[in-house]
Amino acid sequence: MRIYCEKDYNAMSRRAAAVIAAQVVSKPECVLGLATGSTPIGAYQQLVEWYKQGDLSFAGVRSVNLDEYVGLAPTHDQSYRWFMQHNLFDHVDIKPENTNVPSGLAADAAAECARYEDVVKALGYADLQLLGLGRNGHIGFNEPCDNFPVATHLVDLTQSTIEANARFFASADDVPKQALTMGIGTIMHARSILVVASGADKADAVRKTVQGPVTPDVPASILQLHPNVTIIGDEAALSGLR
Repeated sequence: MRIYCEKDYNAMSRRAAAVIAAQVVSKPECVLGLATGSTPIGAYQQLVEWYKQGDLSFAGVRSVNLDEYVGLAPTHDQSYRWFMQHNLFDHVDIKPENTNVPSGLAADAAAECARYEDVVKALGYADLQLLGLGRNGHIGFNEPCDNFPVATHLVDLTQSTIEANARFFASADDVPKQALTMGIGTIMHARSILVVASGADKADAVRKTVQGPVTPDVPASILQLHPNVTIIGDEAALSGLR
């Protein structure tokens, strides 16, 4: 596990973007596993800037997103499909047919989970999987529980996650209560994993992820068992590490 401490969010975002760009340059037809949330936005903005400067192309890239809210249409401004379009896809040359996000409107959630798992598997899993880190240690929407879910599945969001996401909605009551998410096993199949973390409110989760026991109570702790993990955080997020 490699850990990089950057001074602030902007420096963290630039380094994270450099890692992603290096993957794209070294393998133009790579599979990128992508994440949503506020933390990766700076990295996506930097990638867009490099694309506009002519330094980077996503023409051959395939992407798989970690998760999607149940009940939100792709055009809803809080859906993760919309997030990816708004923050990355609409601003670079990635082919729309090469982008994959679970469908939050699928009538049969179990069937959609199975379909999406097959999509990720058919692509050979991610060459690089980008992850944010929840304050309770969740990755994707794999919440603390008594086991590590293996495949893409339907999950009931915890109250802490709903409250953390409430800032994006009119109120906490408007936050979807369920999501479709890649399982821990799906994530761990990625050949390399990049975790980004920013802010003092992530310090405890980072500490438990890196230095705590491997336990489903802290889903991200499983990353200790992956052979190729990079964590990039700002000083505040890494302040809890010994």
